[in-house]
Amino acid sequence: MSTALHATVRRAALVPLCTGALLVAAGLGVALLAPREATMGDTQRIVYVHVAVAWCSLVGLLAAAGTGLLYLLRRHLVWDHWAQTSAELGWLCATLTLITGAWWAKAAWGTWWTWEPRLTTAFILWCLYSGYLIARHSIEQADRRARLSAVFAIVGALDVPLVIAATRLFRGMHPVSPTMEPSMRLVLWLNVAGYSLLFAWLALQRRRQLECAEQLLSLESRLPTEPTRRGGAGARDVAHGWHA
Repeated sequence: MSTALHATVRRAALVPLCTGALLVAAGLGVALLAPREATMGDTQRIVYVHVAVAWCSLVGLLAAAGTGLLYLLRRHLVWDHWAQTSAELGWLCATLTLITGAWWAKAAWGTWWTWEPRLTTAFILWCLYSGYLIARHSIEQADRRARLSAVFAIVGALDVPLVIAATRLFRGMHPVSPTMEPSMRLVLWLNVAGYSLLFAWLALQRRRQLECAEQLLSLESRLPTEPTRRGGAGARDVAHGWHA
């Protein structure tokens, strides 16, 4: 293996290794370093993951809006790929936010769900993500899909400051800024950093996948559609795996 190939492999492995190490450290911090909370006990440990995925869900929509705006300005589909990637991962994080939040709420408030300001705005965020992805998959033409998705994401990003400021602007049960011991705060930041790095790495992999898919479609469009001289399937059908 050449020196250049060795360097490429090392660079490709560096980010996932650092991500994995940080997530392991964050998990060990939740289990071993963070002290047991006096009121909620071990259930409080959900908060470390809950805050981390909630942060990523907000970043995801802002990233989708920002890259959508760049697409509108530059009309290059690479920015739409980034927007789609951010929205898909953001939807996953928003879903995990609602699940972990409901788990925490059941232990803290005795109910899985209540329509208090922070929860309501977080649910609206999840609905915006879902609407964005449904709208994307309903439009076949790439440029039109990218353009409408960009506008949707930019408008939807207005919910992000509402989610952040909900507990300060409106009276609700969700804690504004709970008091934490230094070890708890350290574990919280470890989780935020670990999940943020995981989000970035997955976004990079998904964006590359979308780019490869676009290149395959471009190559496929150049293939002849007529059957082969031997009466076999056309090249496009073979590329799709529809041959006998």
